[in-house]
Amino acid sequence: MIRKLSMAALGLVALVGTSGFSTGAPTPSWQLSETGVTARFRGLAPVSESVAWVAGSGGTILRTVDAARTWQHVDPPGTAELQFRDIEAFDADHAVALTIGEGDQSRLYATEDGGTTWTETFRNDDPAAFYDCVTFLDRRHGLALSDPVGGKFRILATDDGGRTWQVRADTGMPAALTGEFAFAASGTCLVTADRRGAGRAWFATGGGERARVFSTTDGGHTWQVTDSGIPSGASAGVYSLAFRDPWHGVAVGGDYAVPETAPDAAATTRDGGRSWTPARGEPGEYRSGAAWARGGMVLAVGPTGSDLSRDGGRTWTEFDGGSFDAVRCVGGACWASGEQGRVARLLMPGQPAAS
Repeated sequence: MIRKLSMAALGLVALVGTSGFSTGAPTPSWQLSETGVTARFRGLAPVSESVAWVAGSGGTILRTVDAARTWQHVDPPGTAELQFRDIEAFDADHAVALTIGEGDQSRLYATEDGGTTWTETFRNDDPAAFYDCVTFLDRRHGLALSDPVGGKFRILATDDGGRTWQVRADTGMPAALTGEFAFAASGTCLVTADRRGAGRAWFATGGGERARVFSTTDGGHTWQVTDSGIPSGASAGVYSLAFRDPWHGVAVGGDYAVPETAPDAAATTRDGGRSWTPARGEPGEYRSGAAWARGGMVLAVGPTGSDLSRDGGRTWTEFDGGSFDAVRCVGGACWASGEQGRVARLLMPGQPAAS
């Protein structure tokens, strides 16, 4: 499973400018630059057009405050043997990062000074738990997702910005299917629509008989579940969710073991995840990350390329063949991250390149 793969000694980040997108707009292109590291970054947390954090293999965390022109090493000490798969940031100083793995390999770290110092705020002590993703509903309230323990997915919660965490009772969680789990591929198996305290969150699954989407409207106390329609299997299912608002969302996935072919591996919802409609023109290849850009546009990325939808995820067009794992948008820019040690900004024709 992708969440347990040993990361290659490669690292990549991309910055995507979205302000030029419109119906019929020219095809964008990537502007590449170097991070100077060899980690693979599946954790990505842009804060603005200038500030972003990335987290990846070998305990590596980087931060930029100048739109990816330079990157600062801000690794937590003693984490070189751990794999960061998700990071959530509030600004240039405050961030929470998740490492994944069985037992005590699943940990959460928090910083309040731009990564100068970190505090380990949670270490899993249940050998049956495996944490995949973390998200925040607002600056204080956050959730982390573990694969099923005792037949149900486990939710970890914080109400103090990630300083402390508590395992939630599973009485409001539907039973998991046999073999069902979440994918720690891009930090977007568990997501919220915004950070305004609405209490809504969603998580996606695969591995079992059906790939499903769980949703909550009360901050993770109770959950509903529905089939996504995306094919599921031992290494297949929904790898990423993205919600523009409480109602409009997209799901992408496929099978990481067969990345070149992924039929029916994208879907959309217009009712907050209660029902899903297959994309008419899906990317057709495995995609591990998705994000909403401005104007109802959506980006999807994976190891075989990047796609753009200009109609809210119903149809897609591939615009680049490079490898990325995660993509997120904030303000007028979208950022993506992955392998190959690259940093890139996606430019529209005629847009000046960053110096």
